[in-house]
Amino acid sequence: MYKDVLRAISGIGIYPIISLVIFVLFFTTVFLWMFFIRKSHAEHMAALPLHDGSAEPQELGEPHHG
Repeated sequence: MYKDVLRAISGIGIYPIISLVIFVLFFTTVFLWMFFIRKSHAEHMAALPLHDGSAEPQELGEPHHG
């Protein structure tokens, strides 16, 4: 039943193409962004979940005093 409804809609064949183009463009953009990102920015973003909110960020491996 659903196949017949979808076949009856004119111009519906373009939607799979549009969604594929959006999918490819999104992941290509993310890949290029990750390829060209500064290493210092990537390291800063990677350390954010480990930061406890104190004034001085803790380095990996240092014990937390306080």
